[in-house]
Amino acid sequence: MGAAFSSVRESLHGGPGYRGPSSDHFDGRRFFNPGSGAGKSWPDVLRWWGTRTRKPWPRWRDWHVEPHLPAALGPAESAITFINHATLLIQSPQLTAITDPVFSERPSPVSFIGPRRAHAPGVPFERLPRIDLVFVSHNHYDHLDLPTLRRLALRHAPVFVTGLGNGAFLREQGIAGVVELDWWQQTLLRGARICFTPAQHWSDRGWHSRNRTLWGGMWLSTAGCELFYSGDSGYSPLFARMRAQLGAPDVALLPIGCYEPRWFMCEQHMNPEEAVRAHLDLEAGMSIGCHYGCFRLTDEGIDDPLIDLAAARRKLAVPTEAFHAPRPGETRCVHARTYSSAAGESLR
Repeated sequence: MGAAFSSVRESLHGGPGYRGPSSDHFDGRRFFNPGSGAGKSWPDVLRWWGTRTRKPWPRWRDWHVEPHLPAALGPAESAITFINHATLLIQSPQLTAITDPVFSERPSPVSFIGPRRAHAPGVPFERLPRIDLVFVSHNHYDHLDLPTLRRLALRHAPVFVTGLGNGAFLREQGIAGVVELDWWQQTLLRGARICFTPAQHWSDRGWHSRNRTLWGGMWLSTAGCELFYSGDSGYSPLFARMRAQLGAPDVALLPIGCYEPRWFMCEQHMNPEEAVRAHLDLEAGMSIGCHYGCFRLTDEGIDDPLIDLAAARRKLAVPTEAFHAPRPGETRCVHARTYSSAAGESLR
């Protein structure tokens, strides 16, 4: 019992945080979003809880999708498989990556309290291919799931890439091979370039850890494609800025869920229409929706993200095939619009 309590306490604490020089998004103690807030106050949270009207969710949903992961890929091809929530498997000829992996029953500091998953992972953990890269966008429980990260570390010994301040926390939890990045910083792995991109969000684990670690997204450049995963983010000029600085991605992985009520969520979570606007700002060849339909974290219904995405596509004249929201276990293949051979020093 004592060991279990200690583990929960360490998870809530979230590690020592980041210490370093101040910047345009760090005041020497905590990170912030230039020009926007970084998380709601406790009075705002209490107001939401006191006035919320949650739409019902089914207790469980069987998608009946049998995953068919590609056995081989062409030199300018990648494959994206939606697993659940913000967990996507990215296969390219150079490496295999997974974003914000959550295979636990609940994304919570304890296994018996918190939102329970509404469907099984689209790819069972045991059927994952060898994972080279694990990307952790920020430290919220539905993105940094310690039991899953420990399983991946034990089974695959991947490189973990995350934002400033999360490395010490992960190492405290026995997870090695962590690379920390600031916004716009880059690293190389197996010839692929990984850039930690800005996002408009916040971080917290529970006890005095608010905004002591950095949040962000990932730009992954391989010979197979230019891929952008936003992590959690509100809609902002950041997407147009990324297009200007990094080019147009072949595929963008954008969140379409966890957005109601808007007065509470709008700064840190896009709704489907804003996600489509981000797709247009990025000039992405194709976008894939995620962050929906698995954990009941906010007030919209389980199918509202899909309904609202369809309405947004119609409103903004975006074809269905240009912004698709897959079922868990579905794979989309992506071909690079401009083929190039990525090269560079590898971490391995």
